[in-house]
Amino acid sequence: MDPDPESQADPPAFDLSGGHTALDLVNTLDNRFEDDTRVELLTDYGALLRFAQQTQLLEPAQARSLAKSVQSNAAARALRSVRELREALATALYGHLEGRPPPDSAIRTLERHFLAADRHRELRWQEEAASHGQEAMKWQWGRFAKEADLPVWILADQASQLMLSDAMQRVRACDAETCRWLFLDTSKNHTRRWCNMKVCGNRMKARRFQARRGANA
Repeated sequence: MDPDPESQADPPAFDLSGGHTALDLVNTLDNRFEDDTRVELLTDYGALLRFAQQTQLLEPAQARSLAKSVQSNAAARALRSVRELREALATALYGHLEGRPPPDSAIRTLERHFLAADRHRELRWQEEAASHGQEAMKWQWGRFAKEADLPVWILADQASQLMLSDAMQRVRACDAETCRWLFLDTSKNHTRRWCNMKVCGNRMKARRFQARRGANA
């Protein structure tokens, strides 16, 4: 199995600029439109666990448990599965932004992942919560919580929630041509252009400034 996600020497944190976990997942393939400089951030199962932990989909104890117990072949299968989910999401979301319906192959892939997530949840009654006036019946992962695919199912559930909601109308792609990361536009006027203003926004401002200086020289 891959190393414990917390035992590696200062692994880089994921940039969660997307505003939604499903969009952050798509962004784990950096420079996806530049074949020569494409960067895979989900390099191994340990990276997937770190991503799930950083996005608060897994508790640290859950991530440690999976890192220690999952066999290497199951970890490799889960990694392939989450990348497949990610690329189907990317195809559907970028196509949506360009006014194109997703191909049937992407829809079927998403459908398969969404249904798999549903099949591996259990409906539980929580008496203590009910006695305190809280939601008593909840979906839980139950006996599936120690499976290698747990982070994949959780991410599929997140993706399903996004794609079946009106939040889809607020999905944007970063205006920086060298980026194109996806994000959820929660700005007041829905005019946000950059995934991260401090990075891409300032970079593009600097480019426009230099272009104006060159034109006026």
